[in-house]
Amino acid sequence: MALSKIQIAQIRDNLDNCKNPLFFFDDDQDGLCSFLQFYRYKNEGRGIIVKTTPKLGSVFARKVEEYRPDKIFVLDIAVVEQDFLDEIKVPVIWIDHHAPLERDNVKYFNSRISNWEDNHPVSYMCYQTIGQDLWIATVGCVADWFLPPFLNEFKEQFPDLIDKPYRVPGDIIYATKLGHLIRIFSFILKGRTGNVMQCIKILTRIKSPYEILNQESAQGKFIYKRYEQVNTLYEPLLKDVLNTVRKTKEDLAVFKYKDDKSSFTSDLSNEAMYRNPDNIILIAREKNDEMKCSLRSSNIILPPLIEKALVGLNGYGGGHEHACGLNVKTSDFQEFVKRFREMI
Repeated sequence: MALSKIQIAQIRDNLDNCKNPLFFFDDDQDGLCSFLQFYRYKNEGRGIIVKTTPKLGSVFARKVEEYRPDKIFVLDIAVVEQDFLDEIKVPVIWIDHHAPLERDNVKYFNSRISNWEDNHPVSYMCYQTIGQDLWIATVGCVADWFLPPFLNEFKEQFPDLIDKPYRVPGDIIYATKLGHLIRIFSFILKGRTGNVMQCIKILTRIKSPYEILNQESAQGKFIYKRYEQVNTLYEPLLKDVLNTVRKTKEDLAVFKYKDDKSSFTSDLSNEAMYRNPDNIILIAREKNDEMKCSLRSSNIILPPLIEKALVGLNGYGGGHEHACGLNVKTSDFQEFVKRFREMI
């Protein structure tokens, strides 16, 4: 269900009745596809990808002052701080599917408020609202490990993009052309913000998934070339991760690497989890005296364990039941791993 008819009408009314919207969105495929749907529908405003932190805090209020929007849409951001909302003088519409929070001065739409188990991605709710760009909505949903009700409609329009049987989203992500497109959408989000926003600007004008997959236009070729550049960094890391997991004799497999430019923790943990469902996967990237991590499990609920393991340590983390992010100081990382391993 996700959004009710009343909620859909409220979001669409806010979208229709603004001239200069500002969109804040998460730096994964769900966040990107949510922004693309709304921007391509509205064809006005600006988008800001939230890459440096999983929170929208008062530091982002300066962007609001700079762009002077008449409305703000927050898409797939798990935490919006109250101090940010208190500083903003225009309406804020926040659409999310992480653990619900109590906030003032915001129009908050979260699929889990009425039903905790309702984890429809934000890209699904955006499609509910505007009903266009089916292929972009599908990329966002399946990338977030969710099979949307409109998947059969997608298959009718693009039968060659899902040409194999599937049981779970991973079967599509790692064995079909749609999965290839999902990885392309992920990899163009890597690297410097300027380069990322250049690719996103191009995506706002792409008319078909085949423009990218078959490199049928100059824009499609540009996106595909960027993907290939990033993939040369990813493949060696993936090989090392899978080797590490295969050699691990415990439930928890830990892989650490250093990189101050691009984060592959989510991509690596998702793929390692799909290929090794009996393990719990922890991928940690060391940057600026911090370990930036992704945790995945097929059967253990992670957030309460992470919260307990972080008590007294310098770090924070959370997310979905079986997929979480975590930041902890490098000096506290081994202690966190020790505690977490004991709990599982």
